[in-house]
Amino acid sequence: MTIKKIGVTLIVLLLGSHIIFAQQKRSLTHSDYDGWESLGSQKITKNGQWVGYQVRPQDGDSRLEIFSFKDPSKRKVIPRGESYIFTEDNLFAVGKIGPEKDSVYMLKLKKTKKDDMPADSLFIYNLAGGKLEKLPRVKSFATPEKAGNWIAIHFEKEKQEKAKTDKKAEADSTSKVEKPKKTDGTLLQVRKLDGSVIYDFERVKSFGFSKNGDFLQYVLAEEDTLDNASIYLLNLANGESKMISEGMTSYSDLTFSPESNYLAYLTTDDSTKAKKPYYSLFIAETKTAKVKELASKDSEGILKNGRISADGNLKFSENEQRLFFGVVPDYVDYSYANDTTILDEERVSLDIWGWQDSEIQPMQLKNKGREEKFSYLATIDLASNKIIQLADLDVKNVSLESKVERDFGIAWSDAPYRINYSWDIQTGRDLYLVDFKTGQKTLIEKDASGSPSISPEGTYVYWYDSRDSSWVAYDVGQKAKINLTEGISEVFYEELHDSPSRPGSYGNAGWLAEDKAFLVYDRFDIWKIDPKNPSGAVNLTQGEGRKSELVFRRQDLDREERSIDPKGQLLLTVFNEKTKDAGYYTGSFDGKSAPKQLVMSANRYYGLTKAEESTEVILNKSTYAENPDLYLGDLTFKNLKKVSALNPQQANVNWGSVELVDYLTNDGEPLQGLLFKPENFDAKKKYPLMVYFYERNSDGLHNYRAPAPSASTINIPYFVSNDYLVFVPDIKYELGLPGPSAYNCIIPGVQSIVAKGFVDADNMAIQGQSWGGYQVAHLITRTNMFKAAGAGAPVVNMTSAYGGIRWGTGMSRMFQYEQTQSRIGGTLWEKPLYYIENSPLFFMDRVNTPVLIMHNDEDGSVPWYQGIEMFMALKRLNQPAWLLQYNGEDHNLVQRKNRKDLSVRLSQFFDHYLKGAPAPLWMTEGLPAVEKGKTLKYELNP
Repeated sequence: MTIKKIGVTLIVLLLGSHIIFAQQKRSLTHSDYDGWESLGSQKITKNGQWVGYQVRPQDGDSRLEIFSFKDPSKRKVIPRGESYIFTEDNLFAVGKIGPEKDSVYMLKLKKTKKDDMPADSLFIYNLAGGKLEKLPRVKSFATPEKAGNWIAIHFEKEKQEKAKTDKKAEADSTSKVEKPKKTDGTLLQVRKLDGSVIYDFERVKSFGFSKNGDFLQYVLAEEDTLDNASIYLLNLANGESKMISEGMTSYSDLTFSPESNYLAYLTTDDSTKAKKPYYSLFIAETKTAKVKELASKDSEGILKNGRISADGNLKFSENEQRLFFGVVPDYVDYSYANDTTILDEERVSLDIWGWQDSEIQPMQLKNKGREEKFSYLATIDLASNKIIQLADLDVKNVSLESKVERDFGIAWSDAPYRINYSWDIQTGRDLYLVDFKTGQKTLIEKDASGSPSISPEGTYVYWYDSRDSSWVAYDVGQKAKINLTEGISEVFYEELHDSPSRPGSYGNAGWLAEDKAFLVYDRFDIWKIDPKNPSGAVNLTQGEGRKSELVFRRQDLDREERSIDPKGQLLLTVFNEKTKDAGYYTGSFDGKSAPKQLVMSANRYYGLTKAEESTEVILNKSTYAENPDLYLGDLTFKNLKKVSALNPQQANVNWGSVELVDYLTNDGEPLQGLLFKPENFDAKKKYPLMVYFYERNSDGLHNYRAPAPSASTINIPYFVSNDYLVFVPDIKYELGLPGPSAYNCIIPGVQSIVAKGFVDADNMAIQGQSWGGYQVAHLITRTNMFKAAGAGAPVVNMTSAYGGIRWGTGMSRMFQYEQTQSRIGGTLWEKPLYYIENSPLFFMDRVNTPVLIMHNDEDGSVPWYQGIEMFMALKRLNQPAWLLQYNGEDHNLVQRKNRKDLSVRLSQFFDHYLKGAPAPLWMTEGLPAVEKGKTLKYELNP
């Protein structure tokens, strides 16, 4: 070969290598997590002209971006902007600016006192003019909910500068420096958003606008030891501020009526240390500031031996003719607690578990705070001042609608059935109608199996009856129950339900105007049912959903909608159960025309928000590889415009792809799973395989999965980026056989992937958390095909776990095995063999797979001794196993430092067994207690 040819060949090789090098992308590392961004707080103004969103890194300073809908290229970026709103007049954006995280971190390192830490600021941004105003040290702010161009700004306490002592002044006895008076109140500034009118009020403790922005109430805090707290009412039309009341110990629950004609509040003059202070209910006319007392503990009509509750939440009816408040019984004997002759060390502390208790002690203790604040609803007619007690000791629960527009409501009691709740979470409840004028209760249904609601016009009470698997209605006028769905051939219960509990429903879309018809979902389609003629039900989507495996659901465009206007647009979300494609269709309320496609694609769509006064919309769209960025458009969904571009660093990362896999279980049932591959996937290579599972996940095909430190499970993008294949199979369960069901679904799914030829079958692993952790524990007693396993919070012994407590709720664990996820379907004494055969602990001697267990000592869902039982069995059997116990952590890790730690240990564990990487010291040497907190032992053992 000539020198010339050699030179040309070298140049070609160098150019080729340069191209290959330029195309190579790096793998994700654990250091990538903090900077990975997500969108939050997406908003559009009422008129559709302005849009905002927050960009949040996982750890670091966020930013707020605001721009014109018509010209998104020009935008205002507010570093650390958060908690923002667009004002009702479409003219301003208002929010907080948080302190820099790095600055806060450095101050914490210096042990800076809390009072000297930086505080939030407030920003007011003029949308059209582009002017940004900032105000420092702001505690909170508010604007009127529905009208007005006002803002109230509550400032933090001013820092008290240490005065320099003047020795000469000290010597002069006539010179006395007045100390600042002690108070919890701070400056409140009430102003028009443009700053043209400003009112300042000192010593303010709390405040609030009326909904329409006519008035603002504010409470002045006590000063020193004086009882000089007081309520003032500011008329925003003329700037006049009137005192409503003064001199009481406290004022609370200040509530404006819907049209701002009244201000109601609670007050007491009892000591703040009183164990049961007595409150009175007052009301003030906003125009005249005239005040009168409505109720106290001595008022006729309230609960016998009752008193006004400070925890009852005052609420007006929409017509302002009625006020609701809470009452609590006053018969509790506090003599033992108040006896000052007993020393604290002499006081008895015990829990008594009684067989006759409706709730077991752990549940009572968990709910203690809620029960202590529980109040019995009462109402007062503001014209006659007549008080009616609505809830009582027999029927404690009365539900109020968000807007009270009628003179009756729903009351219910589960007291007769509550004692069964520890093992039967589908207990019944007795349903009543309660008349607000008389307090009379009319029984609707005894031992009902649903949660009722009232139709918009109050014609019907309706609910899903899980015992009959049907939707029912109660005609209030006719006092008759109607089965709405029994005449329809399709079913309305969850068809894929596979646990021993009764299946739930697919939900409903609401009522047409004037209660003319009820819209309800089956698995795929939408039905319109006239309660007066249920047999004439109309399939609005003409069965197209079931025929094509399309799930149609109505998209709600009005957050305050009372009922559905049949003359409006029927916008539908659509999801293809088979392909996982999604999009939007339009339908008709008469059901005479088939749904028409607007947009349908291999994406996930969500977050659709329409401007209140125009057709502009914002929404998110994603795939596994495409971040769920924000898009602008209208209700035609044509030419959607992407306006955010998060995580540009992803372009330089070996990301990956996901595909839908169809396979058959050992029983011949068709199932689907998700297979994730690296971006540089080569079908001629052999890849290690990670298998993760938790019931059904395939519908999440187009979900974007951000790299993030693990709360309990493997982070799929991290492992895929680091040249693993990840497979996530669906699981279908047979009652009484949760473990075998997992085996029958997961193993053939894995085998179908291995059969494709690109899996290194000698280097496969499984990992799961909670229910997934249980299935991991079961599988490694049935097969040795996996080289390593990770089990988080696994139940390995159903016999010991059955009688335990879910400490997060205080509930007995019995229900889980008899009715829900564990799926045994009977008690331990009815089905002892099922409990044993589905408990991996009894078969630990079959395990030949190294296992990494995580189970934390504050787990409120799965008793953490389950992880100990598994670990001790494997330790005794001399089988490689490690137990990670994060102190003070619950079922899933919450603290980011621990999540990062788990992520490192998961990757090191699986890299060692599946890739042959050196084991870290924590695996080879352990972490002795004397070294706890001194070293992490991430170092690899050569």
